[in-house]
Amino acid sequence: MSSTISAATFKLNDQAALSPAQQSLEHQLLTFIRTHRQQKQPSLFVIHGDAGTGKSAVLAAAFARLQALNRSLTPNDLQATDNYLVVNHNEMLKIYKRLAGEDPVLRKKDFQKPTPLINRLAKEHRQADVVFIDEAHLLLTQPDRYNRFTGHNQLTELINHSRVVVLVFDTRQVLKLKSYWHSNDLKPFLDQYPHANYNLDEQFRVTGGADVVDWIDGFTRGQLQPKPVSDNFDLRFFDDGQPLYDLIKQRDQQYGLARMVATADFPYVVNHGTWYVTAGQLKLPWDKVNLTDDPWALRPETLNEVGSIYTIQGFDLNYAGVILGPSVGYDEDHDRIVVRPERYEDQEAFKNRTDLGDLRPLKQQIIFNSINVLMKRGRYGLYIYAVDPALRQRLLAL
Repeated sequence: MSSTISAATFKLNDQAALSPAQQSLEHQLLTFIRTHRQQKQPSLFVIHGDAGTGKSAVLAAAFARLQALNRSLTPNDLQATDNYLVVNHNEMLKIYKRLAGEDPVLRKKDFQKPTPLINRLAKEHRQADVVFIDEAHLLLTQPDRYNRFTGHNQLTELINHSRVVVLVFDTRQVLKLKSYWHSNDLKPFLDQYPHANYNLDEQFRVTGGADVVDWIDGFTRGQLQPKPVSDNFDLRFFDDGQPLYDLIKQRDQQYGLARMVATADFPYVVNHGTWYVTAGQLKLPWDKVNLTDDPWALRPETLNEVGSIYTIQGFDLNYAGVILGPSVGYDEDHDRIVVRPERYEDQEAFKNRTDLGDLRPLKQQIIFNSINVLMKRGRYGLYIYAVDPALRQRLLAL
């Protein structure tokens, strides 16, 4: 296994670690930047791909290559350019800044959250040369006072202040109404600007092959398929949360990077005491607010906590123990997974929108998206406990 950091996040070793498809993408990206950087209007390069297809890995590798050319003492066409990598995700930003400390061509200031960068570029009346956006589906699509964003769409603002924008986009990882993107919401941007699209479809995280990925994909569309059998991937269902947690602790001791995670179905208020996740006999605290520079999954004490979609999105684990809370149920008449937004405890995710029409199907999709994010964390194993008794029995019957 590679170093703890690369194993815990996205593969960020060297050029040899990139697949042929990723190397091709990196080459196309830099060619696109060279071609479009001097043009009068902004240009967009969009990378599509499901969770675990290596989008962040190739984005980080391409950005490091760009900054190496930017800071090179040898004259070249990308020397002395003004470039940033943006991500609207605190835990992923920590990883990028940590990597910057290990790479001589990167600086911590190269990595930003979107609102501070937008506000600074606007105040200074200037354009960046290239802005990379990881997890662009987390960008806000409405004003947000809490985040000091007064515009209407963060992608619009970043395009307005950049010559080239490179963005990673996956609508199946949208987790909040305030950053809700429909699958065709990029179209107006692509119609307006010169652009290129690239689709990464090779699964790098989940080692169980297509059968395991298809099973998870089916589950997040409400379908229950027969349990896949894989020599490379340990998929198990549990009748109680305690033996699941005992196995996660054992896996962490054996291989490292095994953690418990759960859907946002258990009450939690930031900075108001300790809040718990319950799964049968198991009772563990939710993850605490992380004020350290170390991402949640890399801190040993978090083996005794339950992570959320917000602490684990974008990261690799070796083994993931997933607790499906009360919002995830089972319809016996139709043999389908159902989700119940009224049981979902993440109030921030469902803050009201008046511009999106009927919100119930969008809320249901957000819950399915969160399940997709959680179930695709583990490289070598996925262990599942369902709080809903009917769903639990149906899973055990698989």
